[in-house]
Amino acid sequence: MVEQKIGRTTAESTPSWDGDIVAPPGSPNIVYCVFDDVGYSDFGCYGSEIATPNIDRLAAGGLRYTNFHTTSLCSPTRASLLTGRNHHAVGMGTLANYDMGYPGYRGRITKDAAMMPEILRGIGYNSFAVGKWHLTPMHHTGPTGPFDQWPTQRGFDRFYGFMDGAMNQWEPFLTEDNHHVATPDDPNYHLSIDITNRALSMITSQKSLAPEKPFFLYMAFGAGHSPHHVPKELIDEYVPIFEKGWDVTRDERIARQKAMGIIPQDTVLPPRNPGVRAWTELNTDERRLFVRFQAAYAAMLTHTDQQIGRVIDTLETIGQLTNTIFIVMSDNGASQEGSHFGTMHQGRYFERAPMTLEQSIDKIDEIGETQWFNNYPLGWAMAGNTPCKFYKQNTHGGGVRDPLVMHWPGGFDKSEAGTLRHQFHHVSDVSPTMLEVIGVGLPKAMNGVDQMPLHGTPMTYTFANASAPTKKKVQHFEMLGHRGIVADGWKAVTLHLPRTTMDQDVWELYDLNNDFSETNDLAAANPDKLRELEALWWEEAAKYKVLPVDDGSGSRLRRPVRKKFVLWPGLERVPSDASPRLTNTSYTIAAHITVPPNGCEGVLMSEGDRWGGYVMFVQDGKPCFHYHFPLERHEVRGPQSLTPGDHIITWELTKVERSSGHGTLSVDGVEVASVDIPRIIRGWMPFNGLHVGRNNGAPVGTSYEAPFPFTGTLHRIEVELLDKVPGPDPDIENRSEMGKQ
Repeated sequence: MVEQKIGRTTAESTPSWDGDIVAPPGSPNIVYCVFDDVGYSDFGCYGSEIATPNIDRLAAGGLRYTNFHTTSLCSPTRASLLTGRNHHAVGMGTLANYDMGYPGYRGRITKDAAMMPEILRGIGYNSFAVGKWHLTPMHHTGPTGPFDQWPTQRGFDRFYGFMDGAMNQWEPFLTEDNHHVATPDDPNYHLSIDITNRALSMITSQKSLAPEKPFFLYMAFGAGHSPHHVPKELIDEYVPIFEKGWDVTRDERIARQKAMGIIPQDTVLPPRNPGVRAWTELNTDERRLFVRFQAAYAAMLTHTDQQIGRVIDTLETIGQLTNTIFIVMSDNGASQEGSHFGTMHQGRYFERAPMTLEQSIDKIDEIGETQWFNNYPLGWAMAGNTPCKFYKQNTHGGGVRDPLVMHWPGGFDKSEAGTLRHQFHHVSDVSPTMLEVIGVGLPKAMNGVDQMPLHGTPMTYTFANASAPTKKKVQHFEMLGHRGIVADGWKAVTLHLPRTTMDQDVWELYDLNNDFSETNDLAAANPDKLRELEALWWEEAAKYKVLPVDDGSGSRLRRPVRKKFVLWPGLERVPSDASPRLTNTSYTIAAHITVPPNGCEGVLMSEGDRWGGYVMFVQDGKPCFHYHFPLERHEVRGPQSLTPGDHIITWELTKVERSSGHGTLSVDGVEVASVDIPRIIRGWMPFNGLHVGRNNGAPVGTSYEAPFPFTGTLHRIEVELLDKVPGPDPDIENRSEMGKQ
């Protein structure tokens, strides 16, 4: 750099320019491709019959890890992945939807745990995130923020996707950078295609103008989280494949896994998980429905794999595939949230009002369409996790052992292509591995905040040595009271049951080196080892902010809740977690309006979508209110048209019993209609959010077409919660299969 000189004039001066930050020579591009709720055996290269040719292509040219573990839930795994630390230690002990008021359970990532894009920005990378985020406190995702935990404030240059834990793939609630945006008006729209388009645009734009600059892409698909939304023709193709049922599917998958070397030859297939019936015990209608549920899930994986293929092909076309570390993984095991019978509408499942078999069979051909929040039954989740026990949320293998594919032509020896790695590792190890590959350490401070050390163990020692001893010696697990610890090949684990104390938990003990599937419980035979591991778990829990353990004995929504709101025209697209909490409580909504001489119509306030919610509107000149508990609609209308002039339209919902209510609609203080509501929404609200003066996105009601903007003058809407602090009913909140995961 030329030394700068300042003289009296430019003729007497010498200019100098600061150069851009340049990444270390040879720094690779990095892609984290994260699936949601995909079981250990669900990719073709891990033993599945589901077509994933592009993931299999990466595996054939790279490495497959057979002993890779996650946290068993989405937000915590993603927090650990992007920070290289244990999830409680950075504040994400459970979902971003919950702030429990304890250091390990704040629903946000602490500033002393810099995320990968923050670190990489400082060494010359661009960073892009597309798809699912779910790492911002959900009550901070409204239009007023705070924004300090949004993707672009945590190091990403660009973001396009959704903020919540699940999403309608046909009609999503989208966010771009720091604001919410409308779903593109495209009859062929699908979210997986959309986020892939955005990712490719970000990559090619950067490589067009700064080809020497490396990028980090975080690509988090909604697949395979419910709802399993995918074109019908793809679902049809998988129906005959799964007619054999989940028992035969498990048998075939474990045989393929042994043939591939994914698992040891002596691995035992565990008995069916509790409550899962033998396929042969199901009746004809159950089999037909359950096959269709699984076919939709499988089709969604194949559809997503096609999008991954587009990314691979583009990287190859622009000459970047060789120097790109491409990682494909799942955030936890297959989901238990479809219950024993599967569900057409997971909202009803969360509300403990599951659909009957007859209701579901009647709609079987609509599985995968936008009006349904479909999920498969437990038997298929069990098969997805082959050969492991239990599911997502649990700390047994079915919750925490997941596939991991790593592809890097420029960094792996060609002789290693397609080989396996059996070393024990954890999601917290991935980012420390990338930093070691690049050759940079963790800065002592980021943005003026001293940094906690990385907790992960780099995996680079495994790249060229398949037989290298495991360097990861200890890893604890905790989720929703379920606990586990792995140390030197031993695993102690316990399943925490709802409405029980931790002291009632029964610990199991497994020798993972000789028992891949955790089937031979050695607790009784080796009590000393079990006590040793239990004590070690408590040490690790204290060290990494796991305490106090969330055993389900109290509400997870500990933060204070406002009880009065004044909502002004122009407010729209507010996520439900950032909106007034009108669940499991009595409340009033009062709309102050002026009706013009020629009348008016339109939505005054709405929250939710075609999956459930509520909407106050005017139609044919009459005041109306539509309350939609999933699949149970209640609509009231005033008998008279509103006269020109000022009016106050009021809806009051009174909670009558534990789960029922009574609603009244009034105009200027006079009741004009009422309705008994056998089931009120107690804990789950769809993802479309709250809107004032219109119903953006999918409509809540059935008698109008969205957005149905109000054509009169809307002055304000006043909302007041009438009961004590509201929130999900503990009976719903503390169940094993929680909502919005």
